[in-house]
Amino acid sequence: MIDIKQDEKLSVINHSCAHMMAQAVKRLYPQAKFWVGPVVSEGFYYDMDLGDAVIRDEDLEKIEKEMKKIAKDGKRIVREELSKADALALFHDDPYKLDLIEGLEDGEITVYRQGEFVDLCRGPHVESVKQLKHFKLLKHSGAYWKGDANNRVLQRVYGICFESKEALEEHLYALEEAKKRDHKKLGKEMELFMMSEYAPGMPFLLPNGMIIRNILEQFWYEEHTKEHYQFIKTPIMMSRELWEVSGHWDNYKENMYTSEVDDREFAIKPMNCPGSMLVYKNGLHSYKDLPIRMGELGQVHRHEASGALNGLFRVRTFTQDDAHIFMRPDQIESEVVGVIRLIDRIYSIFGLQYDIELSTRPKEKYIGSIEIWDRSEKALADACKAAGKDYKINEGDGAFYGPKLDIHIKDSLGRVWQCGTIQLDMNLPERFDLTYVDHDGKKVRPVMLHRVVFGSVERFIGILIEHYAGKFPLWLAPQQVAVVPVHWEKHIDYANEVQNLLSAAGFRSKLDARNEKLGYRIREAQIRKVPLQVVVGDGECENRSVTLRRLGSKDSLNMPLDEFMELLQREVEEKR
Repeated sequence: MIDIKQDEKLSVINHSCAHMMAQAVKRLYPQAKFWVGPVVSEGFYYDMDLGDAVIRDEDLEKIEKEMKKIAKDGKRIVREELSKADALALFHDDPYKLDLIEGLEDGEITVYRQGEFVDLCRGPHVESVKQLKHFKLLKHSGAYWKGDANNRVLQRVYGICFESKEALEEHLYALEEAKKRDHKKLGKEMELFMMSEYAPGMPFLLPNGMIIRNILEQFWYEEHTKEHYQFIKTPIMMSRELWEVSGHWDNYKENMYTSEVDDREFAIKPMNCPGSMLVYKNGLHSYKDLPIRMGELGQVHRHEASGALNGLFRVRTFTQDDAHIFMRPDQIESEVVGVIRLIDRIYSIFGLQYDIELSTRPKEKYIGSIEIWDRSEKALADACKAAGKDYKINEGDGAFYGPKLDIHIKDSLGRVWQCGTIQLDMNLPERFDLTYVDHDGKKVRPVMLHRVVFGSVERFIGILIEHYAGKFPLWLAPQQVAVVPVHWEKHIDYANEVQNLLSAAGFRSKLDARNEKLGYRIREAQIRKVPLQVVVGDGECENRSVTLRRLGSKDSLNMPLDEFMELLQREVEEKR
């Protein structure tokens, strides 16, 4: 699905449509006063004060009807320039607009007018409301004025607008599909994870979810072992002094969980990097030892705002698939190429396409010389080219301690998720006084690379749930096979034999011999999203075969039992 904010033309259309929605609301609720109506990735919204009136689901249709009248009327949208004094006079009875105007510097202030409606706005807008015919109001909610819980709750209405009816319908279809794929909904139905008020924002993985997690982690270890990573485990809680050295105590403390033990302050780690620094410092290193690739599946805790929590996507504890690479300057390009190729290999297994964004030196508040920054940015750019990957420049969005490559994956609905990242760091090696002995015997600083592939194991599971709509490929599925005898008494012995053979070979299989109709049991296996249903009846018992039915297919295939076992083995090994 498209990000409206990233498309300049759609951004203008949606902002203009927000004004048209406000005009419709003003007609239906003359007492309405408006705060702001920005464009967001999903379209637009407007915050409004309707006095004692409350917008309900059925009211959205009324607002849409009025919006259609306005669009059909086709009034031009006119830009007007006012002095600050004139703007204050124009909006003299609207405290929300007065608040906005008071915050502006003296000088020219712009408003946009369409028919009887006028609103404070920088613009730009489309020329006429007749260009805003293809819209849909999506939902409504409450929102504190200025995001402050001490302020009045305003009513927020969300919508979206496109240039054509076809584009709108396509987007609405994708939204409906996204609802069906909601990982919170599927996670509950498939018994993958749960949340509890006793641990807000901290997911509980259930047995089925734990199967997926264990497989993902084993896959991660296998792929990184091929690339000669070493694996470590660092403590989950470390003392204040460490976090002061790393800079987290001064810059990130409000997001950290702290405690006092034996009259010393400690913090549960929000990041794994400082622990890796200590591991590196545990020994002496020569230039011949580098690069050192140090991987850790480390659990971190961050105190996120309660309102931001969202299933597995935004949590307060998660496992980062961290790795820190310590290297010589001449190794930067080859190491980054290696990470890109590893990411490419891993994402391709899941059918995930991706784009790369190179974030460069911030204009202010950065450490290190411009010469080092330029060299580092060039190394990342050259690494992308050497790996055969295109990239976009995200000017000035690097961290204060170094440039980075952000990996944006696209799921089966075209939605973009930021998961992987490759980040050069000029800060921590200095803070922790990391060194290695160069070829001439001098101690010098290593270059450090932070990188993740999944980003967060839990969040990645959430993304995969929605990417696959719960229909996990065979190698990842919590239950891979359902063995279904046609008749309990006649076929149970052979069904048990098939089930025992599958279990002995390590496949996750269950026998469903309940006294229910065959069609009912097959449908239930499909509802549970079991990839393969194996039916055994008279013919199968006689010929030592199985009838195979795949999830989502009405076709069935009969094959010898040993051939079926070989098929399963190949599909799992190849991670199809």
